[in-house]
Amino acid sequence: MALVYRPMMQLSGILLSLLGWVLSCLTTYLPQWKNLNLELNELEIWTMGLWQACVVQEEGGMQCKDFDSFLALPPELRISRILMFFSNGSGLLGLLLSGFGLDCLKIGERQQEQKKRLLLFGGMLFWISGITAIVPVSWVAHSTVQEFWDENIPDIVPRWDFGEALFVGWLAGFCLILGGSLLNCTICSTEIHPSSVHYAVAEQQDQCQHLETETRP
Repeated sequence: MALVYRPMMQLSGILLSLLGWVLSCLTTYLPQWKNLNLELNELEIWTMGLWQACVVQEEGGMQCKDFDSFLALPPELRISRILMFFSNGSGLLGLLLSGFGLDCLKIGERQQEQKKRLLLFGGMLFWISGITAIVPVSWVAHSTVQEFWDENIPDIVPRWDFGEALFVGWLAGFCLILGGSLLNCTICSTEIHPSSVHYAVAEQQDQCQHLETETRP
């Protein structure tokens, strides 16, 4: 399938993947994975992330305290740390590989098969990065919903709610998967180079001139 806008699709894919990778790194360090609003003191909002817990006060700003032990964290937060690190690492490696496989990069221009392999591996790494970014935020969201509707917890106990980092993580995963899909779609296409177009036009003109000479009396 001939695709004139193949470089544009590659650029869109790499930019979407870059955006997703930046959002994934941001999700890893944001402290707003869970929010807790105390009814007794509505001026304070407690937040919990993968690395620290914070309290936001209307007058005193934000104060945070790092977690003392990795093993003391809930299971979903421990696994989320590992998965988010893996997501960030695979996304960075995907950016490096797919960057060298872009058609607009003149390096290795004569080695098209190797550039296609780089794009393929980069797109697959973006898929892996996107999935490993969606899984931890979805797991934390699921556990938050279970705790929120747990009937064994007394009603007077405050309940955690979704934090902003979860939505950023979902968006990051979507961008990474979409960016990797665009890059992999361009592998099955062939780009129309201007030189080939000029060659086809010149060949057609030669054929027309040959026909004209044959039809002349």
